Amino acid sequence: MRWMWIDQVIAFEPRKRLVAVKCVSLAEEHLHQHFAAKGDLPPRPVMPSSLLLEGMAQTAGILVGSVHDFREKVVLAKVASAVFDRDILPGETVRYDATIERMDDMGASAVGVIDRFSFVDNSWAPVGRVELMFSHLDQNRAGTEFPEENFVFGENFRTLLEGAGLKRFTAR
Repeated sequence: MRWMWIDQVIAFEPRKRLVAVKCVSLAEEHLHQHFAAKGDLPPRPVMPSSLLLEGMAQTAGILVGSVHDFREKVVLAKVASAVFDRDILPGETVRYDATIERMDDMGASAVGVIDRFSFVDNSWAPVGRVELMFSHLDQNRAGTEFPEENFVFGENFRTLLEGAGLKRFTAR
C-alpha cells in the first residue's frame, strides 16, 4: 500500500472491532486541492470523502485480515453504502471505528463509523457511516497468483500493527 490513511490503532477486539485514528494536517498536499482559492473565494481545505472512505477501508481491512492472522489476501470488494454528513478540516482528528458484521471463508462485511475531533470545539462529532464488503482473494480466485506488494499488509502496516501491540499478527 503506497498511502496510509490511518496513523495509529487505538483499540482492538479480535474478530470484532478495530479503532484507528488519523490526524489531519495542513502539510498534506491533497488538502490544498480541496478547495483552493478561486476568484474572491478564500481557500477551504477539506479532506476528500474518498480518502475518508479509504481510511475506513484500511481500518476494516486490517480487522478482517487479522481474523486469519493475515494469511489471506484481503481486498475491498464493494462499498455497499457510504454517507458523509460533514467535512474534515486541517487540525482535526479522524476516528475510524470498524466492526465485523459477517465473516466466512469467502470474505466479510463490516460497518464503519467515522467521527472527528475538533480541538476548537473540544469534542467528537459524527462524520459518516460506511458499509463495506471484503473478499478473501485466495479463496475466490484459487489458482491465480497475486504479487504480495499489491496488498495492504505490507511493511508499513506491519509497523503500524506492532506499534499497537498486535505483534503476533505481523509475522509471516
